[in-house]
Amino acid sequence: MARVGRAYDCDVLVIGGGIVGLSTAYAIGRTAPGTRVTVLEKEPGPARHQTGRNSGVIHSGIYYRPGSLKARYAVRGAAEMVKFCAEYGIAHAVTGKLIVATAREELPRLHALAQRGRENGLTVRELGTAQTAAYEPEVEGLAALHVAATGICDFAGVARQLAEASGAEIRYGARVVRVDRRPDRGVAVRTAAGDVVRGRVLVNCAGLHCDTVARLTGDDPGMRIVPFRGEYYELARPGLVRGLVYPVPDPAFPFLGVHLTRGVDGGVHVGPNAVPASAREGYDRRTVRPRELAATLAWPGSWRLAGRHWRYGAGELHRSLSKPAFTRAVRRLLPAVTEDDLIPAPAGVRAQAVLRDGTLADDFLIRETPRAVHVLNAPSPAATASLPIGREVARRALAALAEAHR
Repeated sequence: MARVGRAYDCDVLVIGGGIVGLSTAYAIGRTAPGTRVTVLEKEPGPARHQTGRNSGVIHSGIYYRPGSLKARYAVRGAAEMVKFCAEYGIAHAVTGKLIVATAREELPRLHALAQRGRENGLTVRELGTAQTAAYEPEVEGLAALHVAATGICDFAGVARQLAEASGAEIRYGARVVRVDRRPDRGVAVRTAAGDVVRGRVLVNCAGLHCDTVARLTGDDPGMRIVPFRGEYYELARPGLVRGLVYPVPDPAFPFLGVHLTRGVDGGVHVGPNAVPASAREGYDRRTVRPRELAATLAWPGSWRLAGRHWRYGAGELHRSLSKPAFTRAVRRLLPAVTEDDLIPAPAGVRAQAVLRDGTLADDFLIRETPRAVHVLNAPSPAATASLPIGREVARRALAALAEAHR
């Protein structure tokens, strides 16, 4: 590939046109007008992966460790997301949600979750059985939390608006295949079409492929993306659920369990189940990419993760393969549901960073190297938190740009 020259196509080159990459471009445009930003997205439009394939929930921030980036950015981002949607006329609603304990052993965890929510600055109400029924008549539980700050929105619509308002040049159908990074000069990126784009600073927001892009840049990310497919159903009788209903999560795992979420279209999503995918974009069981699967299996953290959480994983796999088992999981919250009520819906894939020791990265992970900023772990609640995340990534990119000008 041609050497990086002095003629730059842009100041900041962003790889990835999901909500985090577009929020970064938007934040740079607002913070430093006149900064030239180019976004390269391999798909023909924005938000084709994690952003456009989730349940559309604006998370409150109740689940996350106080002081963590997830906690701070989700709480701040939820309020900002509602304001952004209102400003641009994007479909949204602040609905609140219930987190429901269905077994006695869940009650201490439910109370601890209430405490965590208050530490994160949220208004949390603890409810008994009768109060829970007043919110959701068809839901059964021993106790529940009501979290008022939770909402829903059209995240794909948000991404489109961020793209339009960013002022950036956005190139779709631009899959990055090579990166030449020179700390004393900048970066040159080649796309699959043979185009070369030169920038002073690189921002990696490639989501499911962020570790690959980091390695193309010459950096060791110290993690690998292990893709988990989130399998959803649509509820044939959406009237059974008024809003958003969640189980008490297992604190040892980053997934929230099978939940019920009424979307902006009025339909109710049920799920997701979470199972390892055989491809970064493995949205169904038939999609297997041997090279990607081999890379996952070659990562020591994958085996350590499996050894640590095999029992949880076996339950998820059982529910994936057995609709009756999935239905039983739903009926813990919603006893009236039947197998016939569950209609298969499009799946999503979570880009989960796994460290070498098998630890699941439990916070957003942003790393800087010469002339580059890498976003290496930004699964849920990244869509909710995308505006604060974008500002933080923009801050780091602009600092790198200022350093480059010295």
